[in-house]
Amino acid sequence: MGLGGKDGDSRFFTTQKKGEMHELRMELHSTDRMVKVDAVKKVIASMTVGKDVSMLFTDVLNCVQTGNIELKKLVYLYLINYAKTQPELTLLAVNTFVKDASDPNPLIRALAVRTMGCIRVDRITEYLCEPLSRALRDDDPYVRKTAAVCVAKLHDIAPELVEERGFLEILHDLISDSNPSVVANGVAALSEIAETTGKDVMKITASVLQKLLAALNECTEWGQVFILDSLAKYTPADGREAEGIIERVTPRLQHANSAVVMSAVKVILSYMELMGSQNADAIRALTRKLAPPLVTLLNSEPEIQYVALRNINLIVQKRPQILENEIKVFFCKYNDPIYVKLEKLEIVIKLVTERNIDQVLLELKEYSTEVDVDFVRKAVSAIGRCAVKLERAAERCIGVLLELIQTKVNYVVQESVIIIKNIFRRYPGRYESIIGTLCDCLDTLDEPSAKASMIWIIGEYAERIDNADELLDTFLETFEEEDPAVQLQLLTATVKCFLKNPDDMQDMVQRVLDMATEETDNPDLRDRGFIYWRLLSTDPEAAKMVVLGDKPVIEDDTFRLDPALLNVLIEQIATLSSVYHKPPDAFVVRREAGTEREDKEETSDDEDEYGAGSGGEGEVDLLDMGGMSVNDKSSAGGNTKIDPETPMVRVCGPEKSGGIEIFAGFALKRKKICMDMEMRNINSPSDITTLAIQLNKNSFGLAPANQQVVCNPPISQGSSGLSTVELTATPNMLAPVPAGQPASPQIQVAVKNMATGTVFYFAANLNFECLFSPDGQMERSSFIESWKSIDDKNELYGTIADLPRDAVDIEAVQAKFKNYNIFFIARRPVPNAEGQEVVYFSMRTVTNQEFLAELTFKAGFNACKLCLKTENASYGLLAKTALERILRE
Repeated sequence: MGLGGKDGDSRFFTTQKKGEMHELRMELHSTDRMVKVDAVKKVIASMTVGKDVSMLFTDVLNCVQTGNIELKKLVYLYLINYAKTQPELTLLAVNTFVKDASDPNPLIRALAVRTMGCIRVDRITEYLCEPLSRALRDDDPYVRKTAAVCVAKLHDIAPELVEERGFLEILHDLISDSNPSVVANGVAALSEIAETTGKDVMKITASVLQKLLAALNECTEWGQVFILDSLAKYTPADGREAEGIIERVTPRLQHANSAVVMSAVKVILSYMELMGSQNADAIRALTRKLAPPLVTLLNSEPEIQYVALRNINLIVQKRPQILENEIKVFFCKYNDPIYVKLEKLEIVIKLVTERNIDQVLLELKEYSTEVDVDFVRKAVSAIGRCAVKLERAAERCIGVLLELIQTKVNYVVQESVIIIKNIFRRYPGRYESIIGTLCDCLDTLDEPSAKASMIWIIGEYAERIDNADELLDTFLETFEEEDPAVQLQLLTATVKCFLKNPDDMQDMVQRVLDMATEETDNPDLRDRGFIYWRLLSTDPEAAKMVVLGDKPVIEDDTFRLDPALLNVLIEQIATLSSVYHKPPDAFVVRREAGTEREDKEETSDDEDEYGAGSGGEGEVDLLDMGGMSVNDKSSAGGNTKIDPETPMVRVCGPEKSGGIEIFAGFALKRKKICMDMEMRNINSPSDITTLAIQLNKNSFGLAPANQQVVCNPPISQGSSGLSTVELTATPNMLAPVPAGQPASPQIQVAVKNMATGTVFYFAANLNFECLFSPDGQMERSSFIESWKSIDDKNELYGTIADLPRDAVDIEAVQAKFKNYNIFFIARRPVPNAEGQEVVYFSMRTVTNQEFLAELTFKAGFNACKLCLKTENASYGLLAKTALERILRE
């Protein structure tokens, strides 16, 4: 239908004047059909750009009584959008829907059924059943195929209604329909229902199978995808039936649509498993047929290439012989995007054999001269992986790596050192002659992984390196500034050198052990240092057996997917699973299942024993307990009343603390961070009168304001008492968070019972919300500026499901958050999303870390979406967890 005006429909999106609603209402009641159509178009345009035009609901609804199909479509579109917020008024249109479902025009009949299915209002569904039942048996195939999809929509709203009215049986009948489009939609609807319920509702029989195969040649490409996916889930009776189905599916391999091709590949791969070894010739023939369509996909756009490559990655792990002669098509082109190049490299490594290794090495060597640093690193690493995979070609691979090292390109040399370490571990005692070349490159190593690899080589082969001690000494000069991985390797390598050459390494090993145990905050390094120290001081021979013992040879990880997982992913070819290389359960959230479970804040006894040892004074010194002044009579908090909101967790049992059981929790009180402790005297030999307390360095820099807790009155055996320890944030107590790792919520505590002299330890997780400051309110303009300035990589997303009813009421959420110093900024409806609202909050910790949160709620759903932004990325997960915990209270 022609439209007036030279600008077409774009004119409806121009800004309206003041009083536009009144004008629109007048136009909607106009007797001129064209004026009425234009008015509805203006309403739809306003709705599209996010304006609220729900006040015109009844006026637009009156326009539905028309024979003009264009106007009817527009009105139905409006009804679908606002039905959720105006369910009572939507019922007024039911008679029109029912009447239109019997209209002589099949387009109007289909439109009525489609619209009723899209209106997700429970009271509408009961009126939908009768028109839907008639539409499923309609003479016109367009109406039948529309009704088939509507059954899936109805099942999503009211599954019991679909079963009661026998719609599933009618869908099964539609699979045998004479029209291929109806068959395809019937299959699509049953597949959707099967996926939602987890039940096999398809029930493919021999006769149904023939109908599906016949429809495959005639329906649209997306219909073919639905049919092929359903065939992939069907289990043939025997190899002959599987071979027959494959023969009918094989022509789809030449289809222009890549989705059809991949679905056909999935069917053939699934059935090849069922054909068994007795059909070896047929399987070889199919293997030859599968290669050309897969190769053809690599001539598509880069995005399609990437998806195809991710699927091919799985296919070559399952059946490498399919593409064993096509390795050249996976060589990278100069204009391939980096994500395509990296996927091609992975497949080349999987397809490399002793027959083609020479041309692969030439290609990889060429890649190593490109300008993209990440790609060059992957290419160098690929050379090493080829060496690990192919024993006979390892020497040639090492030769190429040595040539690359001679280029003196920094990142090439470093990646070569890393991968050569793996070659040494794969083939011990074979290629150590190149160690001298590697040692000449020490000055160029500045990356932690490269340094760690080189140090491992020096320690492992110290007896073959004349100046191993001098080489290690160059690294020890910067020991404290090195990455933890480098420090750990330095410690182990020094101990290895000492065990191989005790006389010359005595001073060096003593110096390294001192630094590892006394001058570091890294618990892994400190623990390893103590273990080595005790081994060397008590039994040097045992130390040699442990440190210098034979290491297991590393395995080739080219085909690293677990066979069971690989089989699952092969069944998911042409879906997101095959791109992510994860099963659907790992990333798909089912609404019915309830996605997230509440985090438990239980602390196991094993975690408490971070200070495990003999219980002597050595353990006290680790936390600097020895320097406490016990003559200070001031108390960190007497037996104060604990706020009921403080979450208390059992952190220490009486068997570890001389008969005292302790429960602890954290809260913000009067703008001060406090640790509440409930102490129960189970069987302590004396009353609990005074405790000395100290915290280990932690992610928040917290330390007790006073290191003494005076129990007044004393806690006698069989009784309990409550105390509050005030905590302050100090920079020298801040434990650095490793780059890229989330901050740990754990607070490690050492306690000394001054009456008995018993020292014990426990650990408790800090509730991050107790750090939120009451002075953290932000201005709206500051919030917007901060939100825009924070990089997207510092965003955290999550869906919080199964919330209590008050947690999806925005006013109640605001009030609840305010109690925790989480401040409301603004709220707004989501454009073009009925019933959805977005609410923004801000919070600032007492350590001046800012967090910005966006919560999206949808009417009728006991869940919300959470987006959290912060410049303090390491602490983002703690803040997100805190918000989830508060919402679930």
